[in-house]
Amino acid sequence: MPHILWSLVLTLHIAGMAVWVGGATYAVAILRPSLSLLDKAQRSAVHLLTLKRFLRVIWHIMPIVLITGWLMIIHEGGFAVIPWTTNAMQVLGLIMAGLFLRVFYGPYQKARRAIRPQPQTFDSIRSLMLGVVACGVLAILCASIGHGL
Repeated sequence: MPHILWSLVLTLHIAGMAVWVGGATYAVAILRPSLSLLDKAQRSAVHLLTLKRFLRVIWHIMPIVLITGWLMIIHEGGFAVIPWTTNAMQVLGLIMAGLFLRVFYGPYQKARRAIRPQPQTFDSIRSLMLGVVACGVLAILCASIGHGL
C-alpha cells in the first residue's frame, strides 16, 4: 500500500483514540462534577443524553481503532515481530473495548430503562470510564515508549 494510505490509517487510529480517551476523560473529570449544579431529575436527563451520544460515537470508533491497529501490526511484519509496547497497546485496547461493552450493556442500560436512575448506577459508569481513561493513558505511554524501538 502506498505510504499516504498508511498515514491515513495511522491518522484514523490516533484520531479515534483521541476521541475515545478524550471523551471518557471529559465525562469523568468535567461533565460529572458539573452536573451537581442541576437538580436530580435534570442531572439524570443530561447525563443519560450525554452518555447516549458518547456511547453511540464509541460504537463506531472502537472497531475503527482496533482494526487500524491490527492493520498497522500486519503492515509492520505481523504479530510475531512487533515490539512489546505494541502488544501492550493491543491488550489495553481490548480491555478498553471490554470496559465499553460493560458500560453499555450493564449500568447504562439499567439507567436508561429506569424511571428514576439511581446515583449508584452513574457511579458505576464513572468507575468503568475511569478504567477506560487509565488504559488509554497507558496505551499512549506505550506508544511514546515504543516510538523509538
